[in-house]
Amino acid sequence: MSDLATFAAERGVKYFMISYTDLFGGQRAKLVPAQAIAGMEQDGAGFAGFATWLDMTPAHPDMLAVPDPAAVVQLPWKPEVAWVPATCVMEGEEIEQAPRNVLRRMVDAAAAEGLRVKTGVEAEFFLLTPEGDRISDVHDTAAKPCYDQQAVMRRYDVIAEVCDYMLGLGWNPYQNDHEDANGQFEMNWDFDDALVTADRHSFFKFMVKSVAENHGLRATFMPKPVEGLTGNGCHAHISVWDIAGQANAFAGAGTGQTGEVGLSEKGAHFLGGIMQHGEALPAITNPTVNSYKRINAPRTISGATWAPNTLTWTGNNRTHMVRVPGPGRFELRLPDGAANPYLLQAVIIAAGLSGLKGKADPGPRHDIDMYAEGHTVKDAKRLPLNLLDAIRAFEADGTLTAMLGAGFSASYAKLKRQEWNAYTAHFSQWEKDNTLDI
Repeated sequence: MSDLATFAAERGVKYFMISYTDLFGGQRAKLVPAQAIAGMEQDGAGFAGFATWLDMTPAHPDMLAVPDPAAVVQLPWKPEVAWVPATCVMEGEEIEQAPRNVLRRMVDAAAAEGLRVKTGVEAEFFLLTPEGDRISDVHDTAAKPCYDQQAVMRRYDVIAEVCDYMLGLGWNPYQNDHEDANGQFEMNWDFDDALVTADRHSFFKFMVKSVAENHGLRATFMPKPVEGLTGNGCHAHISVWDIAGQANAFAGAGTGQTGEVGLSEKGAHFLGGIMQHGEALPAITNPTVNSYKRINAPRTISGATWAPNTLTWTGNNRTHMVRVPGPGRFELRLPDGAANPYLLQAVIIAAGLSGLKGKADPGPRHDIDMYAEGHTVKDAKRLPLNLLDAIRAFEADGTLTAMLGAGFSASYAKLKRQEWNAYTAHFSQWEKDNTLDI
């Protein structure tokens, strides 16, 4: 892609959505006419950062979102519009706390080590009524609805439309299914470089919500939108390659338990970094109050939450935080649907690079059913019980916060504490039901 004006002329694009993602995962954009895009590509579109979830005040100068033409996407459902993620700058300097900037720094840090991190995500979502108060398909009531072929075909129009769009965009989607909760779906596409995956993940959420709205429905990636049902995960599959992207640095015999499951020594150390910083990861991978209704959930109607509760890793076993389903890669099962697409990738790279530098040991492999026998692992650390515990663990992990950037880490923790305080100040019906007559 040479420039956005040429892109518009060749594709019939009338408007560009210059987009950035704030610290809370909110997608922000300005709609710019194609005739004005050349100037915007050079100077950026102006935003008041304080008006979104960024750690700024009304006194800050304009934040400029400079579009990245290499990542532009023409909206398949409205081809006269193109979406383009941006680099956020202020007074000529990249804004440290902007999530896409955080990820780009981590990609550069990996490249400085001769490494290229490739990832894929499994973004789960529910299709609800427009009000968001119930599952849209009244017939989707099975106790074990996972892979229900009747249910997925009743939502064929939505799922097939999104999949057709991904095919047209060249994402190579390869499967779609009804997931483990009533009203829940998952769609998978090929893994790629971490920044490409993050941009696609961000666009995917926008696309799914837009298509659902066009069909009179509401799509949600909320971690636990329906009590008693499995929540929305966002499992990440991770591998690390040489800088040319030709040789998988994770693949190899390795040694010990990691070698047995097909992880090389580098793969073991990267995994070790994930485990070493596992208590701090949830502040980013599970970033909302509602997130802890998923990873610390009681048994669901289907029989399992499919979410981890402890810092453990395993082979091909879905009851642990990390599983190694095959040689040369591993799956982090911790993240949920609220995870910021850019910060999710950034924290994975930060933790993994820390592990590589320190030659971290991932610890013992456990192959038991952690849901049924987890109590037998006496030394397994537990994941945070709530968002406040997660924030505290994040702030206490000086290595990880430094890797991500001190400025970003301080701003993120500050705003997340404000979110927690707003939650605790809220009076709920539960409090009245359980305390009114005390």
